[in-house]
Amino acid sequence: MGDVYKAALPSGLKLESETLVAYNKDFEADAPLRPGEQSVLDAFGIKPALTLSELEKRTGLRNVVPVVTSLMARGAVEVSEELKKGYTPKKQTFVRLSETCRDEDSLQEAFAGLKRAAKQEALLLRYLDLSHALNPQLEKEISSKELLEHSGCATSVLDGLLNRGILERYEKEVGRLRSTVCRVQPFSILSEAQKQAYNGIYDVFKTKDVCLLHGVASSGKTEIYAHLANDVLGNGRQVLFLLPEIAITTQITGRLSKLFGDKLLVYHSGFSGNERVEVWNRLLRDKSPVLVLGVRSSLFLPFNDLGLIVVDEEHENTYKQQDPAPRYHARNVAIILANMHGGKTLLASATPSIDSYYNALTGKYGLVKLNARYGNCLTPEVMSVDIKELRRKKIMKDSLFSPLLIHEINKALELGEQVILFQNRRGFAPMMECRSCGWTPHCMNCDVSLTYHKRQNRLVCHYCGYATPLPRECPQCRHTGLRMLGFGTEKVEEEVAALFPSARAERLDFDSAHTRTAYERILSDFDDGKIQILIGTQMLSKGLDFGNVTVAGVLNADNLMNFPDFRAHERAYQLMAQVSGRSGRREKRGVVVIQTSQPEHPVIRMVQAFEFEEMVKLQLGERSLFRYPPYFRLIFIVLRSRNEGALEEMSVLYAENLRSRLGERVVGPVTPPVMRIQTFHIRKILLKIEATAAVAHVREILEEVHASMYEHLLFKQLRIHYDVDPA
Repeated sequence: MGDVYKAALPSGLKLESETLVAYNKDFEADAPLRPGEQSVLDAFGIKPALTLSELEKRTGLRNVVPVVTSLMARGAVEVSEELKKGYTPKKQTFVRLSETCRDEDSLQEAFAGLKRAAKQEALLLRYLDLSHALNPQLEKEISSKELLEHSGCATSVLDGLLNRGILERYEKEVGRLRSTVCRVQPFSILSEAQKQAYNGIYDVFKTKDVCLLHGVASSGKTEIYAHLANDVLGNGRQVLFLLPEIAITTQITGRLSKLFGDKLLVYHSGFSGNERVEVWNRLLRDKSPVLVLGVRSSLFLPFNDLGLIVVDEEHENTYKQQDPAPRYHARNVAIILANMHGGKTLLASATPSIDSYYNALTGKYGLVKLNARYGNCLTPEVMSVDIKELRRKKIMKDSLFSPLLIHEINKALELGEQVILFQNRRGFAPMMECRSCGWTPHCMNCDVSLTYHKRQNRLVCHYCGYATPLPRECPQCRHTGLRMLGFGTEKVEEEVAALFPSARAERLDFDSAHTRTAYERILSDFDDGKIQILIGTQMLSKGLDFGNVTVAGVLNADNLMNFPDFRAHERAYQLMAQVSGRSGRREKRGVVVIQTSQPEHPVIRMVQAFEFEEMVKLQLGERSLFRYPPYFRLIFIVLRSRNEGALEEMSVLYAENLRSRLGERVVGPVTPPVMRIQTFHIRKILLKIEATAAVAHVREILEEVHASMYEHLLFKQLRIHYDVDPA
């Protein structure tokens, strides 16, 4: 329950307590102190009270609580709890006429006293002009900041009027929510294909609660969402528009605010805790129809009457909450939430997930297709390049770019067009290796190699955040020749600068755009044409709309296809098709260059021909054969422990107990590709349960087996969580 509460409420609404430890000056030790106890007492210094986190930092102790408990028992310290409120209302200072100057006579008298203070007189006149204070029907509040900005006067001039008692200050709570533009443009008229899709969705909603809109990239799906949302708002109900990434909300907010004005609310972690509290409070107190644009966390907002939930780019795995708990898939939660309100759910994507598409094919969901690009613009030309052959011929010996991709980029830049380059690895190099002994730097907390980030000149773990400076020499053999294996977006950026020096390039990845303002700046600059080449990770593939992009490059398709996951080919198709969809979205036909060492691979061929149905058919055949979704449900039981021996023994015993109840449905325990994360060793047990099986009965078995395992003392050293329907 606590995990759900923590995930649902914005941080500003959570009451948190902080433990303060105060040193007792009268304490006299009656026995020698242990080293840990002495270091805690030494940590106080001139500060009489410290928080537990401050004590841990000053002493270097990993867990200071037992030491504090011991000192408290001896009377050396006292502990108190202090409640902290997360939300602070925003207040602003306003000015108004004082009570003594509200009638005309006293105001005339005040002006008479200002004959020798020309600036104060001018400021008072400006205040009366802005506030309409003498006309009760038009009177409005004026902040001191607004008054000074409009008058051009210094603060000292305003202070003069305040000291004379003519004006008075007062504070008022104001909202932090951005006041969006009132409706400045009418809704666009839908094209014939869009109208058919729009009507088709309404026909589906007559008999089904969920509809899947399969619309090709650049077909104008957002315009259809806007029309549907407007209909629902017109009926006095609320709408939730879900997006998989904060990055996309930046671009869509501008489009929707022009259509919905103040009816639009935006909610995601890019906003401050206080701003999110105000969105929460508005929905709680104001029952008027609103459109909420947000990511998965917005599902927990206190909606009153949801008429429609739109899940855009429904195939994205970022809709799945992995860590921390509660683990849930936003797409599935959206369907349940809409059902609770008696509303409808629209799932939409150019490359739907196989699970959703299968549900549509089998009649569980309705299916509407939108096959024409908006404005009848042509689908991009997708070309593959055999980089294995080019490297064999020494044509691509030291470059990340094939001659074809370089040619297409140069052609686009000469015509003033823009380019998107996709590489799904951030950093400079995913791996470093000593040329002499083969040593590779690994994370001290996880069983993964460290990624080199050149801008910081540091090796970084992308699992736990551990970072260390790049060593000048190999710590094992003292050789100075460290070579880089593979490449990330930083290295792409460096080579782009060397190959295309006149073009401005930027990266769009977690390192360069981890704040809302950074996202907005990069996307705004690219939209305005200030950036010619945008290099990024999968953030680039998620529904962004740029009219001047005519070239898209996938720099290494093999990384996507050769991943140890049954969904690897589905995801590879989706990513490459989505990246392709960013190109040629207006009147010019786009070009997509896919660099791969497997140009004859079925996935590459299907992306080139945009054969989504063929990809689904091929994958469904394999999944039926090997018992994977949508025919079977997967449940991962993840076991973690710092004691590897106990983990090994208990995971084998746990799997045997499950196998005795569930038979061949149990696979494992298996060691995952990354065997240790944040100092915890990991094992996984996989359950493959028939989609038709009764969920309640399966849950009952899992609970019984789990409870029986507590008979073993070693089991208590394990941390266990269940991941149902892993992404």
